[in-house]
Amino acid sequence: MSIYVVGDVQGCLDPLMRLLDQIHFDPSADTLWFTGDLVNRGPDSLGVLQFIHGLGSKHKVVLGNHDLHLLAMAAGHHVGFEGDTLLSVIHAEDGAMLLDWLCAQPLLYHDREMNYVMTHAGIPPQWRLSDAKARAAEVEAVLRNPDQRTEYFKHMYGNQPDYWQADLSGWERLRCITNYFTRMRFCYPDGRLSYSDTMDAGTSPWFRLRGTKDQGLKIVFGHWAALGGKTDTENIFALDTGCVWGYSLTALRLQDLQRFSVPCPVS
Repeated sequence: MSIYVVGDVQGCLDPLMRLLDQIHFDPSADTLWFTGDLVNRGPDSLGVLQFIHGLGSKHKVVLGNHDLHLLAMAAGHHVGFEGDTLLSVIHAEDGAMLLDWLCAQPLLYHDREMNYVMTHAGIPPQWRLSDAKARAAEVEAVLRNPDQRTEYFKHMYGNQPDYWQADLSGWERLRCITNYFTRMRFCYPDGRLSYSDTMDAGTSPWFRLRGTKDQGLKIVFGHWAALGGKTDTENIFALDTGCVWGYSLTALRLQDLQRFSVPCPVS
């Protein structure tokens, strides 16, 4: 049995199928992990969700910012951005079922036996794994509650607060947690988020600020195509290699850390 972690698919079903052919994926024996951003910008978000959902127990998914954006649009709390390709999911015959399934997915998945943790954007430098799991659970509980999640989507968007404090409360607390797990790239040394696409003075990639926290923990994440799948940091594995931008879709086999990629030419 092998476990493969697949980077951001973003609605690119054909490259995903070609990648699975390359690795000779066997759904009776192998398991696929997905780093989030299953949907949007690519041509077949609906097909991607249908395929992954159909894997049943042979998949693990964490939510990315584009997945949450789909859920917010479906809840009527965002009209969408230019380039969104999400309406096929919202209007699909099985769309409501797939959206409910997405709402049940976590922000963080931890395999205790292998000591791997997967989130979409990473783990904030000031949090240990125990902190991250507790914070993720707060948002997950709201997403899984139909009476609460609609209000959550109403308040989800925004860059503030950009710094975690334990006394944050209400929607600001949940928004801050969400942004760390799904939008984080660069941080200041105290863990404050920078939303710049480039490294400003005083900021560093989040993974270079974690120091010796959770020594031995291995983190897999997506979200950051500009890294090209490289972090140059021990036990930190970037999997978004820019499929939707015409680069490649990548899978990492956890048992031996071998990478597999297929080109994703822009059609």
